[in-house]
Amino acid sequence: MKAFLDTSVLVPVALGDHEHHEACLDLFIRYPKADACCAAHSLAEVYSVLTKLPGKHRIAPDQAMLFVTNLRERLTVVSLTGDEYAQALANAAVLGIIGGTVYDLLLAECALKAKAGTIYTSNLRHYSLCGPEVQRRLASP
Repeated sequence: MKAFLDTSVLVPVALGDHEHHEACLDLFIRYPKADACCAAHSLAEVYSVLTKLPGKHRIAPDQAMLFVTNLRERLTVVSLTGDEYAQALANAAVLGIIGGTVYDLLLAECALKAKAGTIYTSNLRHYSLCGPEVQRRLASP
């Protein structure tokens, strides 16, 4: 069964002192590339988060890029076409999704496109707004 790892799972993989590091790292290494995926947008989100962490936790841009490269080597990267984006936004309107939760919906649409059986996230609340197809696939690390 294919697993989808969202940004909230990928960031702790890079941070050894993160409270969810071990659980997220276990997910990251458990699946072979053919059975694990993430959204293309998550690559940018991971880079953004890692390079803007406060103080000593901040990761230099070149180190963040090394981690993003590692993600691309270990995970299948899924993106939406322009038409799929438009349909996802139409779905958001029907579901009443507003604000930043639309980004979680876009990630969820990538998971559905990849036919992921499980969507791993630490943000169950937002993903649970994305409809029954997403709800039944949700799991936290």
